[in-house]
Amino acid sequence: MRTSRRRYTVLVADRSSGVVRRFTISLRATVSIVATVFTLPVLIGLGAKWSAHADIAQLQTTNATLQIENGNFRASTGELTTQIQSLEGVIDELGVRAALDPEQARAMSKLPAIVKQKAIGGNAQANAAISNVVSSLTATPEDTFGVLKGVLQALESRLRYVRRDVEQQEKLAGATPSMWPAQGWLTGTFGGRPDPFSGEPGFHQGIDISTERGSPVFATADGTVDSASYSGDYGNLIVVRHDFDLSTRYAHLSVFKVKPGQSVKRGDIVGYVGSTGRSTGAHLHYEILANGKLLNPLQLLTRPVSHN
Repeated sequence: MRTSRRRYTVLVADRSSGVVRRFTISLRATVSIVATVFTLPVLIGLGAKWSAHADIAQLQTTNATLQIENGNFRASTGELTTQIQSLEGVIDELGVRAALDPEQARAMSKLPAIVKQKAIGGNAQANAAISNVVSSLTATPEDTFGVLKGVLQALESRLRYVRRDVEQQEKLAGATPSMWPAQGWLTGTFGGRPDPFSGEPGFHQGIDISTERGSPVFATADGTVDSASYSGDYGNLIVVRHDFDLSTRYAHLSVFKVKPGQSVKRGDIVGYVGSTGRSTGAHLHYEILANGKLLNPLQLLTRPVSHN
């Protein structure tokens, strides 16, 4: 018979009562119980160790993910900061450029609506772009930087449109004939008046500025010389073409200082006062046209003569 199958009897006697109790135990069961008692703590310890290793691995993975996300957030924040600073610079620049001289602004306000309309740029597309981005806003934290970046990019696009409008405004300001073309005395105004030769009713197409022969005549706005030649009653005539279908005429000159095709800036000398053509004396006849139609120069001449 195997040793592991042996059985043992244990006697327990109660001395006070004389009762004897008998217990029979198996060696295999006893060994199993003892082994379990000693092994269980070891198994619990090993399980706890394995669980701790798994938790540490999970924490390491989570930490690595967070580091990547933090890196992405830092990069996104840096991009947003750069864009914001860029926008601030553009806004400051546009604020300075959009500030017009009051006299110049007043002259521009007197231009015909059709001329001002040509200088106005549309901005519906830019506004729509911003609206589309803003409408995509969500409450998901992960999308915050992406959405804000989209909004800033849309604003940059909007500012490009605004910058274009400011540039158009600057261009219109340069093309607006706002400076007096010569120093002298106003002797003829725009509109109906008697003809100086016949005395019959007539229409004066510009203004007359009387001054000494040989006095300088100045371009009243930026433009290009369209012609410089003798032209009947006008005598020696210079026509300067400006942007937005504006043009100016300088008549009865004694000498030309410019040639056709030459670019001029406001304040440049284009010629000198004379009395050529149908003229009663030394003076400058000056006209302004918009889309080929005559304007009253006195509505626009808000700036004194200024030679470049």
